[in-house]
Amino acid sequence: MQMGSRKKANERQSGSPPPSGAGGLLPYYKQGVIEAGCDEAGRGCLAGSVYAAAVILPPDYHNNLLNDSKQLTAKQRYALREQIEHDAVAWALGIVTAQEIDEMNILRASITAMHRAIDGLQVRPQHIIVDGNRFMPYRNPSPQPSPMMGRETVRMALHHHGEMFEGQRGSAIPHTTIVKGDGKYLSIAAASILAKTYRDDYMKELHKEFPFYGWDHNAGYPTKEHRQGIENHGTTPYHRMSFNLLGTMQLELPFTE
Repeated sequence: MQMGSRKKANERQSGSPPPSGAGGLLPYYKQGVIEAGCDEAGRGCLAGSVYAAAVILPPDYHNNLLNDSKQLTAKQRYALREQIEHDAVAWALGIVTAQEIDEMNILRASITAMHRAIDGLQVRPQHIIVDGNRFMPYRNPSPQPSPMMGRETVRMALHHHGEMFEGQRGSAIPHTTIVKGDGKYLSIAAASILAKTYRDDYMKELHKEFPFYGWDHNAGYPTKEHRQGIENHGTTPYHRMSFNLLGTMQLELPFTE
């Protein structure tokens, strides 16, 4: 993709979409700025953390295979994850635990996970595009590390593309929410793939400790098998106790082997 002319920028501001990549997804929402795409995974699960990713792609990026993670096979997602991590200007993950979800509610937890992912970017975005229709303004962090950051919370990688953008500390970065954005914009699709694959890996690890719920293949979603496991064996420390775990009424059942 070539950077658009001033005429194309004016057309974009008036509502005309940017040119799509060869694969059909749009390369950017706002032209001429460092733009990060964000998405989450695991919002509707009964167990496990919610994961989010933030991805900044090069302005001329093309990838014909990149799409909403839900439209891809597991094999395709993992192959694309490796490619995204190699090609991205910057990427990072943010995680909010089941205990935190119960304390703050799942909507706030999903947004917090995205904020934590943006915290982890080593290139400061000038604009953020988010899958869905809800988001809270993200403010540039203070120079001190966030107390919520850590090896368990954020994984990140910085590659040679791009340069640091030092925004005013404490200023809100402009954002745009886009319904079904993971099927429209490359950076959001990339974020959806990273969030889902890393969360799937996490749930497979938890399955080794608690094998009664099918987490290695249902990822903690409310399947019949998962709910039957709760009914037979009780809950684990990774279950979201504020959720309707059995599909009827909320009930705390201590885990038993």
